[in-house]
Amino acid sequence: MTLDVPDGVRRKALADGHAAWLDGLPSVLDSLAQDWSLAIGATMRGGHAALVVEATLADGAPAVLKVGVPGHRRRLGFEAAVLDLDAGTSCARLIRRDFTRDALLLERLGPAMYEVIMDPRSQHDMLCDTVARLWRPLDDNVDLPTGADFARRMQDVIPQLWEELDRPCSAAAIDDAVGCADRRERAHHHRTSVLVHGDVHEANALQAEDGTFKLIDPDGLWAEPACDLGTIIRCTPDGGDDLRARTERLAARTGVDATAIWEWGTVHRVISGLNSVRIGFQPFGNLLLAEADRRTQAG
Repeated sequence: MTLDVPDGVRRKALADGHAAWLDGLPSVLDSLAQDWSLAIGATMRGGHAALVVEATLADGAPAVLKVGVPGHRRRLGFEAAVLDLDAGTSCARLIRRDFTRDALLLERLGPAMYEVIMDPRSQHDMLCDTVARLWRPLDDNVDLPTGADFARRMQDVIPQLWEELDRPCSAAAIDDAVGCADRRERAHHHRTSVLVHGDVHEANALQAEDGTFKLIDPDGLWAEPACDLGTIIRCTPDGGDDLRARTERLAARTGVDATAIWEWGTVHRVISGLNSVRIGFQPFGNLLLAEADRRTQAG
């Protein structure tokens, strides 16, 4: 099988030391196609933590086959858990899974939101409404990390990654993000936490047959809803609107605390910027970190 691996996936795999995985991908896809009676189609673009290809089921139904980069199996399990809980309501429907090969088979959706909805404000409002359908209380036996777990980890990872990358933004921006993560960790309460997606943006929302949008690639957290709205504050840093005004509008739309949204947005902006710089996903990484610097200077 001749395989077209997107540059972002290739850079991510090589940055993590997984060149052998890239070499073995054709045989992995061949085995999945045989075991699941799939016809493998074109590679799909976007993202960097998994190879995603079009697939057709034996009955002719269109699907998507996703094979994760090594080291992400636990996260792939979290994604599957979210999709099971959602059951195709606000996220893509999960058809099959095989964690030994880091593979998920999903319903195939249409174009990304940014290809259909041109107005950034409309994008943000629709993302908000779409992810709100996902939010629901969870039972104690659900195996997902909490918002506190994530915020605690960010307090270590953000400064470490900043040093490893030779300080690509100001120390003040890093301190701001770490401080926000500390406050969100301390604010976490199970009784007010819900199932959240964790990475809501206009490329992770695809159009369904009925014209609505569904989300893909959930990280999966048990956290306050502000965690998801913070990713909407993080994204499109060059959108031209005022991020404070965007925050207030989403807070009013959902009844979620604006300060919590803003603080989660700060954390997401900086960690996403650093990770994007690390794997060479540009200019997105530099745009996010430049926005973090501007926000810090503005106070």
